[in-house]
Parts: sequence; C-alpha cells; structure tokens
Amino acid sequence: MTLFSPPPLAAPPGDQPLARRRRVGVHADHDSYKWWALSCTSLGMLLATINSGTLIIALPALERSLHASLLELVWVILSYMIASTVLVLSAGRFSDLFGRKRAYIAGFVVVAAASLGAGFAGSGTELIIWRVVQGIGGALLFANAPAIVTDAFPGHQLGVAMGTNTMIAAVGLVLGPVLGGALVAIAWPWVFWFNVPLSIAGAVWAALVLHERGRRDTQRGLDLLGALTFLVGLTGFVFAISRGGLSGWNDLLVIAGFAAAVVLLPLFVVIEAHQRAPMLDLTMFRNRLFSAACGAAFLNGLSRFALMFVFVFYFQGPEGDSAIVAGLKLIPMAVGMLIASPLAGAAADRHGSRGLATAGMVVTAAGLALMTTLGVASPYWQTGLWLFVVGVGSGMFNSPNTAAMMGSVPPQHRGVAAGARTLITNSGAVISIAFVLAIVTAAVPTHVLFAIFSGLASGLSAHQLAPFITNMHLALWILAGISLLGAGVCALRPAQNSTGDSILAARGA
Repeated sequence: MTLFSPPPLAAPPGDQPLARRRRVGVHADHDSYKWWALSCTSLGMLLATINSGTLIIALPALERSLHASLLELVWVILSYMIASTVLVLSAGRFSDLFGRKRAYIAGFVVVAAASLGAGFAGSGTELIIWRVVQGIGGALLFANAPAIVTDAFPGHQLGVAMGTNTMIAAVGLVLGPVLGGALVAIAWPWVFWFNVPLSIAGAVWAALVLHERGRRDTQRGLDLLGALTFLVGLTGFVFAISRGGLSGWNDLLVIAGFAAAVVLLPLFVVIEAHQRAPMLDLTMFRNRLFSAACGAAFLNGLSRFALMFVFVFYFQGPEGDSAIVAGLKLIPMAVGMLIASPLAGAAADRHGSRGLATAGMVVTAAGLALMTTLGVASPYWQTGLWLFVVGVGSGMFNSPNTAAMMGSVPPQHRGVAAGARTLITNSGAVISIAFVLAIVTAAVPTHVLFAIFSGLASGLSAHQLAPFITNMHLALWILAGISLLGAGVCALRPAQNSTGDSILAARGA
C-alpha cells in the first residue's frame, strides 16, 4: 500500500527526479518550445533596447556630472557599439563551437557585471572602459538571439518570430527614454544599475527554458587576427570622423585614424579570404539574397541610428525640455515600430520580404526628409508625426529583412550569420553617429555646442541656434538619401514567395 498516488498521466516514478529538476519550459521537440525560446530572445532584445534608450537620454546629465568632453560623451555610446560590433562574429563562432545557450547566458552575466561597474565610474574615461566590457556581453546576446529563434521556428513562421522580436525592441525603445528620464532624476548611476536585476533574470530564464538545437560546427576555430584587424581599422575610422568635426580634419590623430582604416579594413577582407576559420565567412555573400539583405541592413543602420541621438539633444537643447519630457517626445518613433513590425513579419511569411523591405526604406526616407521642416519653434505634432513615420518604415524593413537573411543560410552557420548581420548593421550605426556628429558640430560656436549638448540651451536665441538647426537639416537630407539608396538595394534582391522558401533552399530541401 502506498501513501501517495500520482495524478493521472504523471511521469513514471523513475522520471520524477527529472521532472522536478525541470519545472518550467518544455522539451526541445515540443511544438510550443519555439515560444519559450522566443521569450528568452525577447528578454535579451528588451534589455538591449531599454539600455540604449536610457543611456542616450541621460547623456546631457552625464556631461554635467562627470565633466566629460563632447568627444568622451559620444564615445560612451560608440565604445559599446564598436565592442559589440567587432566581437559579435567571434561570439557567433563561439556559439557555433560551444553552444548557443551557453553563450547567450554568458552575455547576460557580462552585461550585469559591467552595468554594476559603470554606475561607479568617476570619469568619462572609466565609463568608456566599462561600456567596452558591456559591449562584450552585448555581442554574445546579439550574435545568438536571431540564431536561437531561427533554430526554434519553422520557416513559414520565421517572419512572425522576427517581427515579434522587433516589436519587443520597439517596446524597449518606448520605455528606455522615459525610464532614462526618471532614473536621471534620481541619480545618473541608476541608468546602468537598473540593468543588473534585468540581466540576472534573463540569465536564469535562459538557463531554465533553452535547449541546444543548432548543430555545432567543430571544424573551425576563432579568427583572432581578423578580429584585431577589424577592431583597429573600424575604431580608427570612427574616431577620425567623430574627432574631425570637433578638432579639424588636419589634426594628426584624425589623419592617423583614417590611415589605419584605409590600410586595415581592406587587409581584413584579404585575411578573411585566406583564413581557414575566418571571422567573417565571405562565402556566405555568394548567396545573392544574403548579400543584398546585408547591404540593406548596413544602409538602414547608417540612415536611421543617429536619429535618436540627434533628437535627444534637439529636445533638451534648442527645445529646452527636461530629460523625462524629451524621453516622452521620442515615443512616437517606437510606437510606429511597435505597430509595423509584427504586421510586416506576418506579411513577409506570406508574400516574401523584398517588397516590404523596399517600401520600409522608402517610408523611412520620406520621414527623414519631412524632418528637415523642423526648427527651434516647431510644434510638437510635426516632430511626433515624422518620428512615427520613420518608426513605421523601420518596422516594415527590419523583421522581413532579418528573416530573409537568417533563412538563407544553413543551420550550422546561423551563429556566424547572426553575427554578420549585427556586425554589418552596427557598423552602419556607429558610422552614422560619428558622421552626423561631424556634420551638426561643423561651424557651430563652442559655447553654443556646450549649451546644446549639456541641455542648457534654453537661454540661447534662435539666431544663435540657427547654425545647429541648419546642420541638422543637412544631416537629415543625407540620411534620407542613404535610405533611398537602401531601398534600391532591397529592390535588387531575388524575389521569393515567402521567407520559408529561403529556409528550405538553405537546408537543401
């Protein structure tokens, strides 16, 4: 006689310890596993986008609190992006070799530790160092999230999955600036410290519900020479652009940065073409769909990423808004992404990605061009409307383009493909911030720049602010032109009936 009778359909007694060890989630082959995996990647995406929004909105407060120079302020953003950009392919290779679950969890842990340290930084230089470490964790997250989703979802649902991740990113973009404004009102270190509990929650959740589903590629190792060459070349190029607008283009450090880029970036391509285990597998670009999607992703990052950076200073500078009000004013762009992303992903699953991605870039270009009508005293309804238009265009582009790109490579190379996507998009984003900074600061008096970038420009006249507004318009016109170029690249990609067709082709079905 037993004192305990298991409920109907309970696992046999021998399986009870395993059941107790795994209280959440489902087996890797279960039909609903894909949604559990998507919850993990969505949490990582939410962390990344909230962190970006909170920090950008806090830049004027950081300038005042740490007495950071304008160049240091910009590099608080760029150092993270360069680190995550350069290391994302190595992180992709690491996940292909040792497992995506392990690498993804490690990403959360590194972000938590770096965020804790960043909050204790006593200078702009210290903060930049912690941001580099944070970028290492970001690389592990960015390289693995699309690969985990692609492994878990069937091809005909991949657009919906990518659209959901993009929608979560839009939620993060909505919350980030508002949360950043609230956290700055407490103290600037909380802009970093709030990441710690969120990162720990992400690591625990991923450990509980993720499974290793991708096939590991054990034939190749890590390409340290390629990573170092790209790191120095890209850093030199971005440093030269960002410093040149402030110090002059004949500055020796600016010339040295451009020289490093001219030599090392082409050398990187040569190294990758001859490496047994290249950081960037150039053979992936023989696939016309993958290469066109990568080119469009680069141009999208180049045309759109600097926008939030510019408008944070536009709102807190010429408009004279507080950090929290500036954060609220940025919401329409994220709302546009939130609405468009899942709809575009679902439509791409049925009709293919080419038309949607092309239309998204055109809509983005239209929004950027309309922003050139804004001035110091423009009503907010205009600013909010144009931000919403750009958000819709971005949502229309991102999820179909990502789904097509990831679906065009075989499963065992998805870690590297996800890394390539992030490297290319982030390279565009890094260059975007650097060259827009060079444009908007050109021929603007130093005291006006200081007032704008520290959020203290409310006392300046429209005449004093006119050079900044003129340069902002020039930058927006250039970004609109780049977006139209991206639309042309999208239109040249191969036609496809659905995103799933690409996946079947990649799998050899």
